[in-house]
Order: sequence, then structure tokens, then C-alpha cells
Amino acid sequence: MAPRAIITGAAGLIGQYLVKTASRWAPGWDVQGLSRAELELTETSKVTAHLHALKPDLLIHCAALSRTKDCEQNSDKARRINVEVTAHLAQLSQDIPFIFLSSGEVFDGKTGWYGEADEPNPINVYGQTKLEAEQAVLQNPRHTVVRIVLTAGTSERGDRSFVEDMYRTAKTGKDVTLYADEFRCPLPAAVIARAIWELVDRKQPGLYHLGGSERLSRWEIGETLLPWYPELKSRLVKGSAQDHVGSPRPADLSLRCDKIQRLLSFRIPGFREWLAGRLSRGADLWDYLDGDR
Repeated sequence: MAPRAIITGAAGLIGQYLVKTASRWAPGWDVQGLSRAELELTETSKVTAHLHALKPDLLIHCAALSRTKDCEQNSDKARRINVEVTAHLAQLSQDIPFIFLSSGEVFDGKTGWYGEADEPNPINVYGQTKLEAEQAVLQNPRHTVVRIVLTAGTSERGDRSFVEDMYRTAKTGKDVTLYADEFRCPLPAAVIARAIWELVDRKQPGLYHLGGSERLSRWEIGETLLPWYPELKSRLVKGSAQDHVGSPRPADLSLRCDKIQRLLSFRIPGFREWLAGRLSRGADLWDYLDGDR
């Protein structure tokens, strides 16, 4: 029988891509996705019984409370979902590989181009809970943490990626304010899924950063999307993070990804490069086609 991989958060953006790309990038695995509708991960006894019944050989944990605003408004819920659930799943996976998707939000964003050896210093609840979860996961040398930053793509519900958020706001006739002084290194979910499946195959656990090779401001990201989403054209407004009101946001979360790049069979693209390549070939925007580099 094929080894079994369980993916939590299968209704979310990256979880969805991990499931749907498994036949291409992980053909030797029996992949089963778990969504919240199928199993509430905060119900500890049910989760324990369910995983014992499934007997997985690999667990990839994508589920999280990931909206910064939601975490700030309910820090107890954020800690329960992001820390306690992760620690419990890691404990249940103590004898098998466990991959946890964390976030560049563990950094304060003051410098940018963070490497794995740089000291975390979260400035919001979401980042703090992700850091605490990382610490629980990395106690086991079999386990892996992958920090990501900003993920593009389309989800089943249409509300899981920053691109979908922008498009939905513009469609309702509202302006989309994007900061010209806040920087990220966005990457499509399909690329992240391929990288994670290759990481599984390499069998080298540890801490990794995974982001696009370009550092772009939020404003630059919005401009880059215009050929694909013309609805945004009259709605993009250039703003400044200095005027931000609300949950704390790190200014620069660009990541250095040399460590994971050395393990991958393909070059991690930049966001503008990815979009330009699809525009020139008329390819499906968010799918990862065979032969792409």
C-alpha cells in the first residue's frame, strides 16, 4: 500500500493546492485532505482518535487562524488554534515526518531579507502564536517548519488569498489601498505546494524559508496584477504604512530562501516573472505547468 499523507486545512489555499497537485508532484502517496467541516482540530480527543485510525506516514499542517485582525481581536482563540492544535498534532506525529506551515510574521519587519538564522521578534498576535507553534514543532528532529509570507492563487470559496481579497473589494466598488512602503515576497500557492512535496521527498527536516525571489511593495504587487484583473485599474490607491490604523503590520517581510532552494529541482520564481510568463504564453494563471522553471 502507498504511504498515507494527511493534510490539514484542505479547504484553505495552500492545503487545497497540496491536495490537487499530489498526483503530479507526489504520485507515490495516498493523500487525504482534512477540512474543518470534516474534523474540528480543537476537539482533542476526536483528533487523537481520527489520526490513530488513519495511521498516517506524513502530516502536513496548513490549518490556522491566519487573519491578523482576527488574531488581535481574539488572542485566546488564536493561541488555541495556532499553538495548542499544532503542538497536539506534532505530538501525535512524533514518529513520522510533520511539516508545519508558519509565517514570516514571526519577524518585526525592520530589516527584511530574513534568513533562518535571524532572530524572530513578532509584533502581532498572529506572529507570536506562529513562533510559539514553531518552537513546539522543532523540539522533534523529524519535524519541519516552513515559513511563508504572501500567497497568491484561487480558493474554492474565493476568500483565502490576498488576490481574491483585492478583487472582491474592487468588485463591490470600493477602493483598494496598497502601501508603497510595505514589502513582501509573494509566491503562488502552486509553487509552494510543489516545493513542499519536493521537501517531503528530500527527507531533510528543519527550518526553511519559502518566498518569491522578488521583494515587492504592496503597491507594486497591485500594479503587476492589473493585466489579469482589470477591475482593479480604477480602484487601486497608493498609500503609506505610516498612515495604517489597526493591527500591527511588519514593514518588510522579504525572505532569503537559499537553504530550501538548494534542495529543489526548480528555481523559485519572482512574482512578476511568474505573471509575465503566464501572460506571454496564455497559460492558466495560478496552475504550475509541467516544465515550468
